[in-house]
Amino acid sequence: MTSQIKKHHHNNSHVPVLLDAVLTYLDPKPGESYLDLTAGYGGHASKVLSNMGDASQMTLVDRDESAISSLQEFAQQGARLIHNDFASAAQELLSAGDQFDMILIDLGVSSPHLDNQERGFSFMHDAPLDMRMDPRQEETAASIINTSTEERLIDILKSFGEEPKAKKIAHAIVLARPIQTTFELVKVVETIYSHRGKTHPATRTFQAFRIAVNKELEQVSQTLQLLPDLLSDDGRVAIISFHSLEDRLVKRFFAEEAKAGYEARLQILTKKPISGKTEQVFNPRARSAMLRAAVKIKI
Repeated sequence: MTSQIKKHHHNNSHVPVLLDAVLTYLDPKPGESYLDLTAGYGGHASKVLSNMGDASQMTLVDRDESAISSLQEFAQQGARLIHNDFASAAQELLSAGDQFDMILIDLGVSSPHLDNQERGFSFMHDAPLDMRMDPRQEETAASIINTSTEERLIDILKSFGEEPKAKKIAHAIVLARPIQTTFELVKVVETIYSHRGKTHPATRTFQAFRIAVNKELEQVSQTLQLLPDLLSDDGRVAIISFHSLEDRLVKRFFAEEAKAGYEARLQILTKKPISGKTEQVFNPRARSAMLRAAVKIKI
């Protein structure tokens, strides 16, 4: 029964972003199938399940072990859990011939990741420079920071962080190496920024290395190409992005698939992205969220 899925109210709770919009555009109905490629701690999935009523029609994916552990209560009701990154999982499901009526991808880093000081995602806590969403992976932020050429560091900071002072920060990193902790990296960035604005000066640097460690944009690009074939006819997909790099990829892909004339496979449901700014009062991390949705055109 869906009532068995409890909302977690401990401090690690991950508040699902843009939940109402997700439910509006996915429009879950009994008997339909649901694929959550970034299920996290089940915030969106539990509400979708309330409308579907059958967990056996759910496939929940996450690359993080602690997230998979927290999703066991869904598995007990018949949901399929896949412990893998979302691009690999999507490819596996496609190869198996699976299709879904609803697909959700929430590209945000979950609150427990940010709040877990040992994971090194946040510049607010001193921790080893890890940033791996999947601890089984070898490469960490520290290994990238300490072994990359200055040119590669510049490229990471520019491409993934859109950091205007990428050259100066990369040079300062090279001079300060080895850098092993989050606070050591913050100190390096702060030597380049003499004053602080509304946003912490290390925000873009941390974003850049997190994206590099987890190959986030590669994951998004690979997965987007698979979506039309993973969707059943009239199937809906909703994607939540948290920065312009991801949103640009989603926007471009949806546009390409919708403008292909007779070959078009998707119809865009959101003319403009749905913004999470209205939610930031009770969930500050929603402020940069953007949701785009599309439906597969029935041939």
